[in-house]
Amino acid sequence: MRLDRDTKYKGLVGRTQTAAGDLFFVLPQTYMNRSGQSVAPLARFFRIEPEQILVVHDELDLAPGTARLKLGGGIAGHNGLRDIAEQSGSKDFWRLRLGIGHPGDRNRVADWVLSSPSVDDRIDIDLAIDRSLDVMSQIVSGDMQGAMLKLHGVAKPPKAPKPPKPATTAPAAPSAPKGE
Repeated sequence: MRLDRDTKYKGLVGRTQTAAGDLFFVLPQTYMNRSGQSVAPLARFFRIEPEQILVVHDELDLAPGTARLKLGGGIAGHNGLRDIAEQSGSKDFWRLRLGIGHPGDRNRVADWVLSSPSVDDRIDIDLAIDRSLDVMSQIVSGDMQGAMLKLHGVAKPPKAPKPPKPATTAPAAPSAPKGE
């Protein structure tokens, strides 16, 4: 499908027919924290209900390589989700959350989300995207429960084990002299 620039929706927009009906894609060309300026007007014009919307976004609270599908919920400090909720008047849209991990210090979050992931994290994120694409036919057909079971049931591949720490030996207890 081709995505074309549409100034009315401040993004790249595509539309295709499926057995379930029309399917729209919008890739906002606004700043991320203004994503609602693309999503909400398109949804209003085409009368798309919030629970018919799927927003794909990065998720600090999930490890790289993790993908989770959920309906509604909190915003968790994600400004793009906040704007979509505010502009559309609802938090009840589907989210496909792709884990990017957390830097461990909230003061480093802005730099973390704007920087490129490490090579290992990028590989894990790409695998999560592949697993997400594997359930898209279920999502498009409305089988969200089946999509969640399949997506969430896939264990993230384990990381290579860390080398063992050198063994520490406790000092030996003095032994009693023989014959006592």
